[in-house]
Amino acid sequence: MQVEPTQSTPLGSVQAKVEHSPPNRLLLEKKPDLRKELLALEQSRRMQTKQLKQSLLAQHLKKESLQSKAQPQEEVDVVPISDIIDQEDSEVIVDHYEEFQPESGSDIQDHVDSGLTAQQPQLDQDVVRSYPDRQLISDGSALIDQTTLPNAIEIKGSRPKADPSVLPPAASTISEPLDSLASPPSLALPDKPSQVRIRELRPLTLEQVEELVEFNSPSLKASASQVDQAKSQLRAEISRWYPTVDLSANGLPQYFLQENYQYLGTPNPLFDPTDPDTNEPDTIRRGTSSYAKRFSAAFSATVKWNLIDPERVPRISAARDAYEKAQDTYLIALRELRLNTAQQYFQLQNADEQVRIGQAAVRASQVSLQIARARLQAGVVNKLEVLEAETQLARDQRKLTSALGIQSSVRRALAASLDLPQDVTPTAATPAQVTGVWMPSLQESIVAAYTFREELDQYILDISISNSNANAALAAIQPIVSLVNRFSTNRRDGGSASTFAEVDMKEYSWTADNAVLLNASWQIFDGGRARAQYRKYKQQAEQNSFLFADQRDKIRADVEDSFYTLRSSAKNINTTSREVLSSRESLRLARLRFEAGVTTQREVIDNQRDLTQAEVQYSTAVTEYNTNLARLRRRTGLDQVQKCGALNLPSERPRTEDDEVPIIPIPEKSACEASKLPVGYIPSGV
Repeated sequence: MQVEPTQSTPLGSVQAKVEHSPPNRLLLEKKPDLRKELLALEQSRRMQTKQLKQSLLAQHLKKESLQSKAQPQEEVDVVPISDIIDQEDSEVIVDHYEEFQPESGSDIQDHVDSGLTAQQPQLDQDVVRSYPDRQLISDGSALIDQTTLPNAIEIKGSRPKADPSVLPPAASTISEPLDSLASPPSLALPDKPSQVRIRELRPLTLEQVEELVEFNSPSLKASASQVDQAKSQLRAEISRWYPTVDLSANGLPQYFLQENYQYLGTPNPLFDPTDPDTNEPDTIRRGTSSYAKRFSAAFSATVKWNLIDPERVPRISAARDAYEKAQDTYLIALRELRLNTAQQYFQLQNADEQVRIGQAAVRASQVSLQIARARLQAGVVNKLEVLEAETQLARDQRKLTSALGIQSSVRRALAASLDLPQDVTPTAATPAQVTGVWMPSLQESIVAAYTFREELDQYILDISISNSNANAALAAIQPIVSLVNRFSTNRRDGGSASTFAEVDMKEYSWTADNAVLLNASWQIFDGGRARAQYRKYKQQAEQNSFLFADQRDKIRADVEDSFYTLRSSAKNINTTSREVLSSRESLRLARLRFEAGVTTQREVIDNQRDLTQAEVQYSTAVTEYNTNLARLRRRTGLDQVQKCGALNLPSERPRTEDDEVPIIPIPEKSACEASKLPVGYIPSGV
């Protein structure tokens, strides 16, 4: 064994090479002691490697010590030799000979290479003395310490602002060809059957559908209205910085009319209480009258400005965060609206394709039935093959009926999303085809989703709102200082006299008062209510941090799910396309064999059913691919999709022999009539 050290770093690196001849299985069977020799050899090599590490580290530390004595430097942490020795599991390959069981026939070279020397890691990294945990720099193969991940608040800020520039704005106008498809008034409500009868089937492309839904969607308009409401609420909270002015008028003017009569009694000086014969009363009573008449006007104004208001800043901050959150909600609604619309359009394309497949299957079944009947009349086949063809035709007609029902439902669902006029139904103007190829990797998609998704910003804003509400709760037990200016004035015309006629209305009085003062209020004790409210909002902030982590995990799971499903759908497109081609050729050969009398109708029916199923699976694979591609664009905020090349297709779809066969309409019967079976019919299993 030879050990060759190389000084690629200050610490050095070790490369161990073991020179050995690869033993084979027969050699191990004949010499049982060979295993022990190999184990002893490995143990010796490991001891020499460990001693070499200790020697290199000692030299390195000695050199560092001499340099530090020659020139004073800042104190740094140095990795002890014992720390390196204890990391043996990560630097020396675990002994594989304890459980050695060769799998190859006569050569165990792979086991020796993997267990002894081929994967010997190199100690080619510097000692990180500035890290508190004193770890070696990872080469990327070790797990990442999750505590070293960036903090979301440090990346996005404690109050992230919505960035509408990362998303194309919603359409504010619609193009001229779509003017007639503007949504009806919001409060419109049809009350006659003729008003909801469908009068037009309008073919639309995906781009036109997205334009219409952005312009017509009531839910998007409601989200925009919520943004305006939050903005108005923010403006209302900002008004706390401004003074308030109160005006009041008491009688402006006031007409005052008063009549006062007093009946007073005074002692009679002529009354002698000692004279029993006196006729004088003890009191003399006289009545006096006075009259008052005047006009008056009173006016007061109070200007109040809170110089110190602990509740002001937290309330404004919470309102601003609510406004930013409303903007994020609008962007989320716009993204979701575009995604749902694209998904509905892809479903409509798939429904159209299912109808086309169903029509082709019915035509093929009708051709097979005609051939079977002709051969029955010629006496070539028996009636069983005709019945099999009729059964297959009924089965295909049922599938076509189901596909037509799904197509109608998907069309009306898309019309509801687009908020189209009540008498218009949209149809797909383009057939289903792959829209493009997703270019970013899975890791790039996940990081982009973390960056662009407004859902995470909303939870950060919720944390900020909860903290602001906590500070506002404490304001209830903090002092408020206000500057107040009060001004009042009063004017009075007229007076009082013994009669109304004698009142002089030219007499007047006028007063004006102005006072400037400081008011202070402070609730010292409230039973602990403010502190309890403060703790409540702080706990809400902690709850929102947990919800942030949950949403982060959901975002990654959604991106990974769409990415993996997209990859599976791409493979399914490849396999199902081959399946369609092979099934189509198998059906053609089966028909030729049936016409030549080599096979039976059952083979034709089986191949026809295989072709129908293959075409359905291919259409489903294309729809799932386009849907997951749209989901990736929505969930990551990226638009790095490489468009597929233009297909070189003829202006008209090629016609086949089956296309010339008209589809026989199914007679319309009520459910009651259709459920009546012929007499003598016995259900299976009875």
